[in-house]
Amino acid sequence: MRLDREKDALIVVDLQHDFLPGGALAVGDGDAIIEPIARLAPAFGTVVATQDWHPRGHVSFASAHAGRRPFETAALPQGPQELWPDHCVQGTRGAALHEGVPDAAVTLVLRKGTRREVDSYSAFRENVGPDGGRPTTGLGAWLAARGVRRVFVVGLARDFCVRATAADAVAEGLEAVVLDDLTRAVFPERSAETDAALARAGVERATAGDLER
Repeated sequence: MRLDREKDALIVVDLQHDFLPGGALAVGDGDAIIEPIARLAPAFGTVVATQDWHPRGHVSFASAHAGRRPFETAALPQGPQELWPDHCVQGTRGAALHEGVPDAAVTLVLRKGTRREVDSYSAFRENVGPDGGRPTTGLGAWLAARGVRRVFVVGLARDFCVRATAADAVAEGLEAVVLDDLTRAVFPERSAETDAALARAGVERATAGDLER
């Protein structure tokens, strides 16, 4: 799979301290992908780093729902909402991108999940909000303006924000490829479900070793 530096973009999803070992919502083995992503990033002319950036009391926090615990699912008016430990709170160290994310290669840092009442897994659109809509982040138009036609998605976590970002990229008219070896999952035992969801969305899968620069 040959890379086109001008028409391909790398989307690095949520490499933040709270999702890494020792963090509030640590993804197992998440730190193992930081260095290989940093080596890959300079091969792209466009690199987007996403960042969960939640206000205190965010709808995705179990602590915002009386009597609920992390990893439960709450039935909200807009639909099911996974509940998590408080994480990536705006301005905290846990919300900061890991120092291994190659700042010199990053073209855009996109913050998501910034509204208290709406979660946002995808880099392209928020989750369904109380009004039933999924507002765009503007990333699709921004990439189109730069001439990007294909995105490679890496980062954390494969079964949530990586999956949603890749699926929404296809919905935006882009080709999308998830580099499996440069992702890690919250629930790796459910990988078959994630694989099926990616396939239904028209997302390709590959590994970093499949890429020709």
